[in-house]
Amino acid sequence: MLTLRQMRYFDALAAARHFGKAAELTHVSQPALSAQIMEMEEHLGVKLVERSRAGVFLTVKGEEVLAQVRSILADVGRLEESARTNTGTLEGRVRLGVIPTLAPYLVPYLRERYPAIDIELKESLTDRLIADLGDGRLDAVVAALPVDGDGIVTRALFSDRFYMAVAENDRQVLMSPMTEEQVDISQLLLLEEGHCLRDQALAVCNTAGKRQLLSFGATSMATLLQMVANGMGMTLIPEIAIPSEAARNAIRIVPFAAPEPSREIGLIWRRSNPRPRDMDAFANAISACAREVSRDAAAAGRGAAKAAPLPAA
Repeated sequence: MLTLRQMRYFDALAAARHFGKAAELTHVSQPALSAQIMEMEEHLGVKLVERSRAGVFLTVKGEEVLAQVRSILADVGRLEESARTNTGTLEGRVRLGVIPTLAPYLVPYLRERYPAIDIELKESLTDRLIADLGDGRLDAVVAALPVDGDGIVTRALFSDRFYMAVAENDRQVLMSPMTEEQVDISQLLLLEEGHCLRDQALAVCNTAGKRQLLSFGATSMATLLQMVANGMGMTLIPEIAIPSEAARNAIRIVPFAAPEPSREIGLIWRRSNPRPRDMDAFANAISACAREVSRDAAAAGRGAAKAAPLPAA
């Protein structure tokens, strides 16, 4: 018999195109996920995926099945939502999409402080997350505002300030607090195209269209900070990332002069969601965790950042 578990595993595998990554997304072991996919193939009598050293590819039949599976999962998600009471309590499963420059730093706090919430996490770029939200594959999205779209509700949560990160042994003298005009564009490292933090960094440093930027971009904030720690350049770091990244990398955090550049972080959900009070309660929980991260950021700033608590939106 085909099960919802198998369909969810197949959906995750189709998104990740890698058995190990799909197993992480679904919180199971790789052998368990692989076994369920094989059982699904046996039950349907078709080959759904092609396994190779380069990764996982869907067969033509697999692509057809995927469309049906995602439609079924979306219907199940809507059924589960409508069956829950609109209590405003922080419990139960939440299919949450979070952008990559927030997820590693915010979600651990949420899981630790609110264990009754079963967070089913998807980490991706904003456009993809909003598309999944509209298709019913996600309950809510945490991303940088503004976010436009039909049939969605947005609620501002907190302002995430930007700082400059340089190598701890960097001999370049940066005034603290620094101004945006002090940023050496030729040393500015950025995330690759598609990440909203890249666009935000360009806006802060007024560099859009300039060609003296370094020619390569990192795929994650963690990679970016490792490059900085190894003296390859400097980069903007959001305040929410400071506690984790300052602890694992030899970097120095330099604040900007007022008015400090920042990004506005918000929670986005469908207007048709039958649990608006639950979404409000979840938004309050995220804001509380952000304030806690900010306090940790102040402690992790190594005396250079002097970060104050995140201002409420």
